[in-house]
Amino acid sequence: MSKKVIDKANTRGHANHGWLDSHHTFSFARYYNPQRMGFGLLRVINDDVVAPGMGFGAHAHDNMEIISIPLSGALEHQDSTGNKKVIYTNDVQIMSAGSGLTHSEYNHSKSEKVNFLQIWVLPKEENIAPRYDQKTFNPEDRQNQLQTVVSPEQDGKAIWINQDAWFSLGSLKSGFSEEYKIHKAGNGVYAFVLEGDLEIDGEKLSKRDGIGISETDTVSIKASSDAEVLLMEVPMQ
Repeated sequence: MSKKVIDKANTRGHANHGWLDSHHTFSFARYYNPQRMGFGLLRVINDDVVAPGMGFGAHAHDNMEIISIPLSGALEHQDSTGNKKVIYTNDVQIMSAGSGLTHSEYNHSKSEKVNFLQIWVLPKEENIAPRYDQKTFNPEDRQNQLQTVVSPEQDGKAIWINQDAWFSLGSLKSGFSEEYKIHKAGNGVYAFVLEGDLEIDGEKLSKRDGIGISETDTVSIKASSDAEVLLMEVPMQ
């Protein structure tokens, strides 16, 4: 029997700083809930909306895998390793903070908001050389199927992560169903609903709801309406 934890959208932490409107699935910054400290090695899922021209100034990280996924708008990235990039919808960005670096993230637009997911995963190997990568993914390749966008396999198909973790995106039509198979024994899957309504492992979920499932080999997914989902498979310890 699988283990499950369900995090409904309206139970997330919330902070509105004017320029930043952020919802926290797990404890972050001033939002602290001892029951919401992450899922396995998945530590942060922040759903951030940043006002035009605003953003996060230069700040430091180390020993964390940080993934950014724009849902709408464009995000401008700059870091101490010399990278200066813009990521758009259908792009996925990863930063292995490793032994340490500083970075900034700003809304690239002066007129439109940007909405992006900021996700943190604890690394497999600590103090590696800091590393940055981003990749554009074809949205057609996730129509009624799961498109792997983050992977520990350095095959060029997805962006590499310093962890035994796999992230997949799906754009699913109403009525579509699939079984997700765990890549590595002992891993769990955290599903985050981006749009629409889904039934995951028999549980009904709606936009921005999350469910963590562990101690299983497969996870059933069924779209109750046209829906978009992000699956994050991570080690549980």
